[in-house]
Amino acid sequence: MILFSSDLELILESKINMNKLIIDVAGEKIFLMIITSNDIYNITKENTKINYEKLTLIINDFLNSYKLNLNDINKIYLNRGPGSFAGIRNSISIVKAFNLTIDIDYFCYSIQDFKGEKDIKYENIPDLCEKFKIEKNLINPIY
Repeated sequence: MILFSSDLELILESKINMNKLIIDVAGEKIFLMIITSNDIYNITKENTKINYEKLTLIINDFLNSYKLNLNDINKIYLNRGPGSFAGIRNSISIVKAFNLTIDIDYFCYSIQDFKGEKDIKYENIPDLCEKFKIEKNLINPIY
């Protein structure tokens, strides 16, 4: 039997806890969601310049409130726009820093990527990224 890397990745994912973090700072609110193998948690915060500057602290506090830290996150899904220039640029920088320091894979999506899908929900973003073959560690922002 020949296993392709995607097949092997699926086998490995099923054997380890997969914790996914969704970050959306493109809209009117800062939205964060954690998807664990057992639960889904989310928060929203006011989307202000001050909160852009505190985004890493907001993410850290959110993770800590569920007894998680960045090392527990396996994948990050980031809304790349369209939307707020400052929010998108800041969140991209933060996610790239996470990738460099902790080697967390990230996927930058836009709702526009999911043509033909109806009633898109945040908890479905990881599956939609897979379905629409959103490349990991690739950023092409839409402002």
